[in-house]
Amino acid sequence: MLKDSKDLNYRMPAEWEKQKSTWIAWPHNKKDWPNKFKFIPFVFCEIISKISNYQKVNILIEKKSIKKHINLFLKKYFINTNNINFRICKTNRAWLRDSFPIFVKNKNNQKVLVDWGFNGWAKYKNFDHDNKICTKIKNYVRLSSITPTIKNKRIILEGGSIDVNGKGVLLTTRECLQSNIQVRNPGLKKKEYEYIFKKYLGIKEVLWLNKGIAGDDTHGHIDDIARFVSEKKIFLAHESNRNDINYKPLKENYEILKKSIKTKQIKIIKIPMPKAKYINGIRVPATYLNFYIANRIVLVPIFNDYKDKMVIKIFKKHFKNKKIIPIDCSLLIWGFGAIHCITQQEPS
Repeated sequence: MLKDSKDLNYRMPAEWEKQKSTWIAWPHNKKDWPNKFKFIPFVFCEIISKISNYQKVNILIEKKSIKKHINLFLKKYFINTNNINFRICKTNRAWLRDSFPIFVKNKNNQKVLVDWGFNGWAKYKNFDHDNKICTKIKNYVRLSSITPTIKNKRIILEGGSIDVNGKGVLLTTRECLQSNIQVRNPGLKKKEYEYIFKKYLGIKEVLWLNKGIAGDDTHGHIDDIARFVSEKKIFLAHESNRNDINYKPLKENYEILKKSIKTKQIKIIKIPMPKAKYINGIRVPATYLNFYIANRIVLVPIFNDYKDKMVIKIFKKHFKNKKIIPIDCSLLIWGFGAIHCITQQEPS
């Protein structure tokens, strides 16, 4: 029997709640962007530059000696170095949304690190450094940590597989957490996941969508298809081209969500998908949903697509108190991730 978890009282704040900093890892794994890696540090610099104008950015680096090299990049972007902290912590990849611990708050409103297990999306074999990030950064943040377990097994969970509204509702997909492909937690059932979300993230209700988008090598991450933008508002990916492989799954997600929120006064805003994007003949998961909400800005991925301007207008309409900054992710997406995938927020 699963025990009740009321006594823990953890809560995962929503991304738009006040942040202390953003965590990013400097890119170094050339295999993530074959033949295009030389362009990637510049995209990271642009993202770091925009965020550091408004808040602290902690950059994970492999070793102290590469600080000089990175500073040369940063200087080209006139980055506010007062807002940059370098933290030495080895990583396998730069996708911190998935490998970094999640910050939650306890009943006394104190921050705690949730140290989920990480297994390279049950796809890649080299994840040893990524799976130890929490242990390494604990001293920097001076916070206690909790390691979620069930039946004496550590729970594997990536930040990109969930999205929360900070008030007890969580979005995820069956494809990522319930499929028999790229299995994170063998044998773990839907009810057990819901129990874990309640216990460690303060979740009262889970909205289970079905599938993610084509080209997503995580096998169904939610942060490519559906995101809370306020307590009662969800941005949802929408494909209008009936011949596109994403048309049916995204339509199905809309129907599931509409049914799930019937009595909740949650509004769905459809966000069009960019035209199918291929690099070296491979479909990449280009989507506008992989945005990052910081304190005063929202960074939105764009793809040199005719829908870019239309989508930026939608963001401006729904984020009236934040500046909307488009970031060209046409090359970053070759690593099968965008802005949200490389960032992790630390609440105040």
